[in-house]
Amino acid sequence: MANESEPQVSFEDSSTAFAHLSNGDLRFNYWIFRLMNNAGLTKFATSLAEFALSSRMPVRWAAKPTVFRVFCGGETISESISVIEKLRESHVGAILDYSVEGQEKESDFAMTEQEIIRTIQLAKDNENIPVSCIKVSGIASNGLLEKLSTGSDLSSSDKEAAANLHQRFERICRSAYEANVPIYVDAEESWIQDAIDRLVESMMTQFNREKAIVFQTTQMFRHDRLEYLTQLILKGRREGFRIGNKIVRGAYLDKENARAAEQGYPTPIQLSKQATDDAYNAALQLCIENIDIVEICAGTHNEYSSIYLTQLLNEKGLDKNHPHVYFSQLYGMSDYMSFNLAAAGYNVSKYLPYGPVRSTLPYLIRRAKENTAIAGQMGKEYSMILKEINRRKS
Repeated sequence: MANESEPQVSFEDSSTAFAHLSNGDLRFNYWIFRLMNNAGLTKFATSLAEFALSSRMPVRWAAKPTVFRVFCGGETISESISVIEKLRESHVGAILDYSVEGQEKESDFAMTEQEIIRTIQLAKDNENIPVSCIKVSGIASNGLLEKLSTGSDLSSSDKEAAANLHQRFERICRSAYEANVPIYVDAEESWIQDAIDRLVESMMTQFNREKAIVFQTTQMFRHDRLEYLTQLILKGRREGFRIGNKIVRGAYLDKENARAAEQGYPTPIQLSKQATDDAYNAALQLCIENIDIVEICAGTHNEYSSIYLTQLLNEKGLDKNHPHVYFSQLYGMSDYMSFNLAAAGYNVSKYLPYGPVRSTLPYLIRRAKENTAIAGQMGKEYSMILKEINRRKS
């Protein structure tokens, strides 16, 4: 295993990690992470936020000056520009993520399509935005995606909606292709993922002939994804298209297990955290071994996996800033990884969510739940911020 080789980067340099934050911002983040480091308080706050959303209570007044400020770029693209510029100063790219989901109306889907195309056009003329991204449930209903995934009979209105989805997604991918801006397609719940997989693969065959424009996302907490990725690479070689792949662990663990138990089918989730970690690192190795036709984004907050990827690049004799390899973390999270990786010469980007506060709150709730479940994640963020505060004081 490559973990025996010399580390290519250190994540302990708090000065580099937080150079982009003023003393005031650093102290503000300290208090946010101190609160989030309390699992009980985080559970209460997320439950309250979910109740407020379901009850249509006003949430903007409480969320925007607190968690939204730390983890989102703004409510609009223009509000996010200053954050993009600040990231640029540390050689970190920004991925504008229009974090609106759970829509149901065709008018909402059309609005989301136009917003994503706007981010693509902005990225075309801004080298600080290396890629764009899309969540397919932002341009189609979950109900339709589930029917398409399970092969259920479609009504005439379903068929029309499915045709609209395909045309809408193709227009987005074509815009990315014509702008020469890669687009990351987020993974979603297992019961709607098959439809997304088929949609993405069809666009890969169309637009990934010369370089990876359309990127699939594989969630390695699913026990079938390593095999899926292996077969996708074989298909790419066989049919002559390049593979774009964003590798993540996954964001729906509790939801997946609960639904499987409720409906009486085997969970698609790995049996242990270690199995997920092993699958993730195996996926990194698989992609590096096929780097001639695979372009990857390692979307992870896991220190070991990030160091492991740097070691794989080193052992393969590949440049740190190889154009086929990106590291990525969420904005406001794991700055001690992102900024130290960038300072060491690796390609790094931050997912920068933006959108109306109420529409982005489900994203913020999911992030809070996901990272509270990761042992020590909040504590590490908190301790590194505290380390930098003490360093600046001294």
